[in-house]
This record gives sequence, C-alpha cells and structure tokens, in this order.
Amino acid sequence: MPAGEPAFSTSVFSVDVAGVARHPNPVTCVVRGRRGPLTVVGQGQSVTGDIVIIRPGVEHHIICGDGGLSAMYLDSARWPGRAALAERLEGRIGELALAGMRLDVGAQQELRERLDHGRDRPPPEMRAVLAELAAEPMARMSQAELATRLGLERTQALRLFKDSTGTTFRQFKRWTGLQHAARLIVAGALVRTAAMDAGFADTAHLTRTFKHCFGLTPSQAIAGLPTIGGG
Repeated sequence: MPAGEPAFSTSVFSVDVAGVARHPNPVTCVVRGRRGPLTVVGQGQSVTGDIVIIRPGVEHHIICGDGGLSAMYLDSARWPGRAALAERLEGRIGELALAGMRLDVGAQQELRERLDHGRDRPPPEMRAVLAELAAEPMARMSQAELATRLGLERTQALRLFKDSTGTTFRQFKRWTGLQHAARLIVAGALVRTAAMDAGFADTAHLTRTFKHCFGLTPSQAIAGLPTIGGG
C-alpha cells in the first residue's frame, strides 16, 4: 500500500428524517443538519450545533428536524476533546469536516491527522490487512490468518489490531460489512441482497445490526435516504 494512501475508510451518508433513535456509534462520527442545527442527546447531556462530533460507543439520539442530516463515519479516528458525549466543531476543523462531508478526500485526510495528532500510524502489514477487510467484506479472515499476516502470535496480533483501530477484530469486520450493506441499500439494492453481499446471516441479522449502529432500520433508511455522500 502506498505510504500516502489512507489505512481507514471514511463513509458519508445523508438521510432525510426528523431524528435518529438511540444508538452507540461504532466509530467516531461527525454529523450536521442539512437545513439548520441539530441536537445530540445522551448521557444526561445535549449538544446543539451546525456540525457536531460524537464519541464512539456512547448511546445517544439525534434531533435534526426538516431536511434530516448528513453523517461522516471516520474509522479509527479518535476525537481528543474532553466532552463525554459530543462537541461542536468550529473554525478550521469545522471547515474540514464540512468539506469532508462533500467528499473532499484531502479535507478528510487532514481532519484525520488533526484528530489523531501524535498517534503512531499502523505498520504497513496492518494497513494492508485493513484495506483488504474494507474492500472485501465477505472475506472470512480468521484470527489465525491475521496473526500470520502480521507475523505475530494470535494474542499479540489481536492486541495490535485493537491498538491500531480502537476496536476489536470481530467488531471491525462487522462494521466494514455494515458499511458495505449500507452503501448497497443507498444505491437501491434490496435489503436481503445487501445482507447476503455483506456477509450477514440473513435480513433479520442485518436489520438488528443496522439499527444498533445507525439508529435506523434499513427500511427507514430506504424511505429517507435516496442519496449517498450527498447533502
């Protein structure tokens, strides 16, 4: 993998709904209201702003009103702020987030660099593994294969994976499959087709996982989400 190529994927989705149900984002997420400010509510707190970054793993719901919201999921990125739930993004970092939501790859990369300031980049072997998992969600890479690819003992490989991504090997594979399914649904695929292509056991399995991670069912997304990367 070339040195300058991103190791992690960045996904941008837009959805025209008035709000999103309680869910914990698997990864760091930046959201913005498409026609005005939105409010993120959770942990006894609420944060209102034009562009808001949400910590991963924290249950919350979103009130966005007319026009819905756009969301940018930044695999592995770690917001260095102190807020337990979320923070408004303003100034240069807010500009980068907005440009990133408009699919400016350079802005996405600079935003990641600012979020991950001072953090070591994954080694080349790990970056190759991550790229393969993102590109081939149906791949059944095992823990043993991961260890072999990294040249480490299994426990060491799993520990390095979590240090590099902020999540476990199993959770990361599920997340990459879910993103793939979401892209297919946005592009017009049937839910059952998206489930099969992304490696889920069946439609019900995808629906449960989708709602847990996005706060919407696939049918809700289909009803309010005719575009990908838009907004």
